[in-house]
Amino acid sequence: MFPSFSYEMPTRVEFGRGVALRTGEEVGRIGGTRVLLISDEGVRRAGLLDRVTESLDHASVPWDLFLDVEPNPKDRNVHAAAAAVSKSGADCLVAVGGGSPIDCAKAVAIVAAAGGKVREYEGRFKTSVLPLPIIAVPTTAGTASELTFGSVITDTAAKFKFTVKSPLLAPKVALADPEMTATMPKNLTAFTGMDALTHAIEAYTCRAATPFSDAPAIVAMELIGKYLRRAWKDGSDMEAREGMLLGSLLAGVAFSHSDVAAVHCLAEALGALYDAPHGACNSIALPAVMEFSMDACVDRYARVAACLGLSFSTPREGAEKAVEEVKRMAIDLELPSLSVFGIKEEDFDEIAAKSEANSSNPDNPKILTKADYVGILKKLTSA
Repeated sequence: MFPSFSYEMPTRVEFGRGVALRTGEEVGRIGGTRVLLISDEGVRRAGLLDRVTESLDHASVPWDLFLDVEPNPKDRNVHAAAAAVSKSGADCLVAVGGGSPIDCAKAVAIVAAAGGKVREYEGRFKTSVLPLPIIAVPTTAGTASELTFGSVITDTAAKFKFTVKSPLLAPKVALADPEMTATMPKNLTAFTGMDALTHAIEAYTCRAATPFSDAPAIVAMELIGKYLRRAWKDGSDMEAREGMLLGSLLAGVAFSHSDVAAVHCLAEALGALYDAPHGACNSIALPAVMEFSMDACVDRYARVAACLGLSFSTPREGAEKAVEEVKRMAIDLELPSLSVFGIKEEDFDEIAAKSEANSSNPDNPKILTKADYVGILKKLTSA
């Protein structure tokens, strides 16, 4: 029996070295006349904005710049950027960066167009107002926010991460330029790369998986398994950077048409409470959650092992090797333990309760209780 599912891919992806230099041209193609460029200080300091602004200037597209995007973008960032849209008269957004600037831009796109507060659009928003069009230029190979439908924003008062989700929020164009990822330091390469691997593994093994999500997830795992260590070891290895960006994109297609699972439930709770980087939390939690979930999806975990280049004789052996390989990757990439973020034991119950309440928890191969999450937190902070 094959599951019922729907598939939609609104974003046009342009992949290849140098495509970021076509930003100005692409603004014209989607009908934009004035741009608000949304990014952050880290991207600016890395010199990555220059290629985009030079392209806008070359195409005679006027632009204004908004850089006040924090990691785990906050509701205050969205509201400030929406005010900047109104002040500038921009009719198009260009988001340059990792998941934070791009997620922020998606939320800005609807708030600037329809008004109100961003939390009002939590879930699948219902509005007759179309969001502003977005062109996304990723500078990391991890979140795939440049082609996904959701925007994850932190409610600063409630210390809670919520999602605004609709195909209407997907960027019109993703300019996926591997050269824009080449300046990532080793720790960011590790965190974002393992984040992409988490997307692929969870999309493939969760209960919401479909044939249309399986196919990109499988290729994503193959690419990430082949290239992540290489990209981490030598950031100038452009074949590895290309492979990782492509793997990240495919993992994004996969989880957009499936779901994520318990790793993300835990990471989102930690990010909301401690403002810990999402990719880092995912990468650190992945091996422990896989170990917990393995018995519920042995055959699928064995396929994960095969995608990662491992040989085995039985599905059980393959599943165990998949878990061990992800543990080994975490060690090889020098990932820290969760304790580096100052996680307090007295907060375990709150973190676990928020994780259990996450809408993706029921899609984990083995549904976790609050007590299960507490057990995983103890393991992760004692490592």
